[in-house]
Amino acid sequence: QLQLVESGGGLVQPGGSLRLSCAASGFTLAYYSIGWFRQAPGKEREGVSCISSSGGSTNYADSVKGRFTISRDSAKNTVYLQMNSLKPEDTAVYYCAAVRLFPTMCGMQRKYDYWGQGTQVTVSS
Repeated sequence: QLQLVESGGGLVQPGGSLRLSCAASGFTLAYYSIGWFRQAPGKEREGVSCISSSGGSTNYADSVKGRFTISRDSAKNTVYLQMNSLKPEDTAVYYCAAVRLFPTMCGMQRKYDYWGQGTQVTVSS
């Protein structure tokens, strides 16, 4: 069974940091472009960041540029989202997703094939 599992969410104070992980089971993430998305209560899901299967291309939403960093570790079959300088408006359920693309491509507007169940991130004092 092909699965993506997110972890690393939690409650953090404004200005704090969290690192989310997206681990795959049943398939090799190395062949997939990975995206991170989030959905806050009452809002539509939005793209946060993505990384190509080669790891050489990344994209970020304007709202997180300079604060979030996406990376991948093929040996661990895992993709990470390092989130620094967190703000209350970053509060949401964060999801990772996978799609097969040309190795240097990634995009948050793509139709993704596999999705995780999400992990809650709450930024509050």
